[in-house]
Amino acid sequence: MKSSMNRLSIFVDGNNMFYAQQKNGWFFDPRRVLEYFNKPEAKLINAFWYTGLKDPQDQRGFRDALISLGYTVRTKILKEYYDDVSGRYSQKANLDIEIVVDMFNTVDQYDQVVLFSGDGDFERAIELLRSKNTHITVVSTEGMIARELRNATDQYVDLNDIRDQIEKVEY
Repeated sequence: MKSSMNRLSIFVDGNNMFYAQQKNGWFFDPRRVLEYFNKPEAKLINAFWYTGLKDPQDQRGFRDALISLGYTVRTKILKEYYDDVSGRYSQKANLDIEIVVDMFNTVDQYDQVVLFSGDGDFERAIELLRSKNTHITVVSTEGMIARELRNATDQYVDLNDIRDQIEKVEY
């Protein structure tokens, strides 16, 4: 039985968001993201950040900063793929499975999910979570949000619409 208290979990698909932020030309601040979504009407229970690494030392400082902010950080070493079309090697780390496993493994702890990703592969997981009366918000940006993901979610938020609340500001 879910409590009447609105409990919130955040899941950040770090690789997907890196490209979204590059496309937008500005970057969000992981601390401000937590502050923005941790509202009186919804208590932030958990925040997960998923990212691919070139090697075990890659992004060490960034990962330590995320952990100190309260994120649970999940990583995977990038795999190298040969692209026949371009004739080049490219690196990819897909953490979709890790994200979905964490979503379902912690499902009793939250009533609301904020998923930072535009990846259409999450469509089925989101449909299942919604069938359990979980409210889903997807955060992404135009041109990077899959139509099927946008259709499956309760609420879609464009990064550019909340830019002034979450942008990383250099002091």
